[in-house]
Amino acid sequence: MTDKMLSRKEGKVGYLTFNNPERHNAVSLDMWEAAEGFLDDFKKDDNIRVVVVTGAGGKAFVSGADISKFDKERSSKEMVDRYNESVDRANNAFFNFPKPTIAMIRGYCIGGGVGLALCCDMRICTEGSKFGVPAAKLGLGYRYDGLKKLVDLVGPSYAKEIFYTARQFTAAEAQMMGLVNRVLPDAPGELEKYVADYAETIAGNAPITVDSIKFIVGQVLKDPDKRDLKGCEDWVTRAFASADYTEGRKAFMEKRKPQFTGR
Repeated sequence: MTDKMLSRKEGKVGYLTFNNPERHNAVSLDMWEAAEGFLDDFKKDDNIRVVVVTGAGGKAFVSGADISKFDKERSSKEMVDRYNESVDRANNAFFNFPKPTIAMIRGYCIGGGVGLALCCDMRICTEGSKFGVPAAKLGLGYRYDGLKKLVDLVGPSYAKEIFYTARQFTAAEAQMMGLVNRVLPDAPGELEKYVADYAETIAGNAPITVDSIKFIVGQVLKDPDKRDLKGCEDWVTRAFASADYTEGRKAFMEKRKPQFTGR
């Protein structure tokens, strides 16, 4: 397991950190593979209800692929295929993760960093953060799944602007586009405290309700012929049959904070 990925658990919140600060948290093959393993651990832990994804060092969230590793990891067609398969698996693990995810962004969020952030449910950043996809400056192709996630979030016009110009956008511009949910001051610790409180707020709500919303919104974003409508109804039925639904009503009548168990 690489030391370039860090994982920790604080109460009901799991934290996953891309730990390659000397390269602005550029991601190598072993980092993608480790991330997938950590996510699987968070998924299996019933006590973890929210996952926060971030980058170490305070200067970058993720700045894309680690180009210094390309000779070692992407120097042949077979190696490129393996690399792409690993990246696809990791991004799918983030995007399809059944619990809420928050991208906590401080500094540069570039290329694959934007792609990773798009795989999270929410994105919260600092005022000084920068966003960009420089594919057109490098002559790269960009695949359908990644573009669809961006278009779903910001719409076709902003998606084209991001790719056509290949420039870096400010946090204010990213929020205007709908790329990020919240923008926080750059003051040390403020982003981290806000996101921790935000994650705890989500973790304190009924897990079945929260997870059902994630599932159903995911179905809405699929092509109509690929939507699992029965699965959506099953989630709703499960929520109304849960002990948490009973606890929520009881706590409301008793004017106290509910104690949800996810059952």
